[in-house]
Amino acid sequence: MADGTAWNVPGPEEVAADALRLLAESDETLAVAESLTGGMVAAALTAVPGASRSFRGSVTAYATELKHRVLGVDAALLAAEGAVNAQVAEEMAAGVRRVLGASWGIATTGVAGPDPQDGQPVGTVFVAVAGPGGRKSARLRLNGSRAEIRRESARTVLELLSSELRENLRGQDTEQNGGI
Repeated sequence: MADGTAWNVPGPEEVAADALRLLAESDETLAVAESLTGGMVAAALTAVPGASRSFRGSVTAYATELKHRVLGVDAALLAAEGAVNAQVAEEMAAGVRRVLGASWGIATTGVAGPDPQDGQPVGTVFVAVAGPGGRKSARLRLNGSRAEIRRESARTVLELLSSELRENLRGQDTEQNGGI
């Protein structure tokens, strides 16, 4: 069950392939900012043949100070709320998008365990996407081992991206077809 196969839930690699296909269709690019996933999202993306067409790169900002220094997350926000926060995730996604010059940015931040962090229990995760139309984040409450929490976080941020890409493509189709 931990690998998602019990319920036919796709793993990060399958979701990454879908996201990269959607990015290629719209001739757009992606950058990734990761904290608790420690490079898993980038690894899932680069496992897909042809990923270099759309994937620009990633920043693993595991230390809180790097979220500010490298990605431009507001230092006052980090000091007041800690790194496990929806706004932090959104600023990470927007920051990596800007720093790496991509059409889209996605981010993960949260607590995989074994101990709580920033007053948040293990399994609290925020994922975010930043794109041409703005920013969106989601709060996850995950159970399981550290590895399961990290894997599900990677899968979910890629699903959020795919969802936003589909919505963006639908919007473009509607505009091109005269609003029909």
